[in-house]
Amino acid sequence: MLEIEPLNEGYDEEKVQSAIAKGLSRFYENLIGGLSKIDLEDILKRKNPYLYRAKGISSATQLVDGILAAYISSSEETIFGNVFFEPLAIEVSGGQKAVTEGADVTVDKGDMIYTIAVKSGTSVFNYDSKKRQLQNFQSASRRVQQAHKLSVPVIGYGYGKKRINKKTNSLCWQLAGQDFWAWLTGDSDFYLKIIQFMGTKPEEYASIFDEAYYKAENRLVCQFTTEYCTEDGAIDWNKLIRFNSGSAN
Repeated sequence: MLEIEPLNEGYDEEKVQSAIAKGLSRFYENLIGGLSKIDLEDILKRKNPYLYRAKGISSATQLVDGILAAYISSSEETIFGNVFFEPLAIEVSGGQKAVTEGADVTVDKGDMIYTIAVKSGTSVFNYDSKKRQLQNFQSASRRVQQAHKLSVPVIGYGYGKKRINKKTNSLCWQLAGQDFWAWLTGDSDFYLKIIQFMGTKPEEYASIFDEAYYKAENRLVCQFTTEYCTEDGAIDWNKLIRFNSGSAN
């Protein structure tokens, strides 16, 4: 555990459970809504047909499942951070939704204002995005200083581990997993309790998601078979590759 004075000392368990339930509901609403709107040709334009062929994919269902799996994987992490981790951090910190670009939560505590960017996991940044994040923090700090308060920028990761290096971490704090949630709540076990507070809701939503997934799968398989399969049912790779990579002229 990182020894930093907790931002908050305690939380309302009922409100936390309510925030978690709402977060799970919004997470699945977003995933299911995305599945219902997914457009086959938009995705095929961005996928590598040579890779699918190299993997020996020979059925429309296989290819569509690959597309859907990639689509879900690319979107679910961001969605979860936005609709689950971020509202939960607001609830347990006693803060409010930030209005500053690049920040999600602000907590006004005495002569200090904490500006918190909530991220899902610790691998979210590349060099350019990390640079933009620090620039956003600098802008927020200038506004806070106008109120004659000390600005403390924080990047909080909902899961994972992050070793604090004081030499490279002078522009902002970075707290991950147990350290982040313990700092927000004063409870070193809160990161474990998040799972407990979910209860049985994930199983309830998972069945609804599965139904939406199969509908999307059936719709896309039907469309793919009509557009990109030969009369005998084989994938028409030439037609697919022409659509994906043929000359734009």
